[in-house]
Amino acid sequence: MTRDHSSVWDNCLQTIRRNVNSQSFKTWFEPIRPVRLENNALTIQVPNKFFYEWLEEHYVALLKMTIRKELGDKGRLEYQILMSLQNAARAARSGEVRKSRVRAEDPAMSPGGVDTQHIKNPFVIPGIKKLKIDPQLNKSYQFKNYIEGDCNRLARSAGSAVAKNPGGTAFNPLVIFGDVGLGKTHLAHAIGNEVLEKFPNKTVLYVSSEKFTNQIIESIRNNAVNDFVNFYQLVDLLIVDDIQFLANKQKTQEIFFHIFNQLHQKGKQIVLTSDRPPKDLDGMEERLISRFKWGLTADLGIPDFETRMAILEAKMSREGVNIPYDVIEFICFNIKNNIRELEGVLVSLIAQSSLNRREIDMDLAKEVIKNFVSQINKEITVEYIQQLVADHFDLPVD
Repeated sequence: MTRDHSSVWDNCLQTIRRNVNSQSFKTWFEPIRPVRLENNALTIQVPNKFFYEWLEEHYVALLKMTIRKELGDKGRLEYQILMSLQNAARAARSGEVRKSRVRAEDPAMSPGGVDTQHIKNPFVIPGIKKLKIDPQLNKSYQFKNYIEGDCNRLARSAGSAVAKNPGGTAFNPLVIFGDVGLGKTHLAHAIGNEVLEKFPNKTVLYVSSEKFTNQIIESIRNNAVNDFVNFYQLVDLLIVDDIQFLANKQKTQEIFFHIFNQLHQKGKQIVLTSDRPPKDLDGMEERLISRFKWGLTADLGIPDFETRMAILEAKMSREGVNIPYDVIEFICFNIKNNIRELEGVLVSLIAQSSLNRREIDMDLAKEVIKNFVSQINKEITVEYIQQLVADHFDLPVD
């Protein structure tokens, strides 16, 4: 009599049902779908990678015994993993379904007397961790153009250490915090780019908190939260920018908590950025704040005058322009708290000079900088310093 895949799997289910409790059967075996029966191999489809891993950990011996009972000593199972999350599907394109084989070659064993320590792991999915996921990184953000100063030395050094050994340092997670425009995003991208350069086979993903939240909303709408979580578990380095925006989003925090735990337990690297230290993240669950403190928290301070000068000089070098020293000095005296604005002034200065065919001098710098600050400081000259000192001590300049 010819047997098809459905009848074989139905018989398998009858055996399995007798050896597991009703809740386990409903949770882990009812969702499985038989696909085909070819050459003594039964192919079954499971919903996602997490589902597959659970079967591997808890039911491998039972499945081996059952399939051998139905198909003989040469019987085997082939697994198809359906990854329905749209992001994973786009990343893999033609790789939505991966296969793994289980061969029933061991002597007969009853489920209650299985020596699982001597059973080789039959669940191997070739290439599942080689999915080509777009890292979403800006390649222009590198360590080589991230200027080091007292304000960022700890964070930069920690980031460099993480990039050389992701998941292998005590800095996991690495939390980088600081005000807007101080280089958090640049440093986060630099870590990701460095990891990809040193370890091209690792999977790196940068995501903003806003995008992460939107992905969760979509996964809930599509009833694909498990697939969403499993997709993120494929990542070797996860970078989440502006983590403070997860505040007061209970469901998002709950899902992120599980992703964080899974990655950390597997030795994967996590990098977070925030505008404030973990202890000040109002609206964030305590269990998340506690985990953020597991690694290193490094702040980015306001760059001092020398660091600001070095940043502008590096920017000038990259742009291939020469600007008078007194103009650069003038910019640095007036833009103190925001590196983004500092570089923005320089870009605007170069653009105004090019479009209006004007020489870059102090007059042009004053015109440009008015768009960035409400009050322009005077040029710092020897005469200016002398006058300030004389006024302070109520002394004549001479």
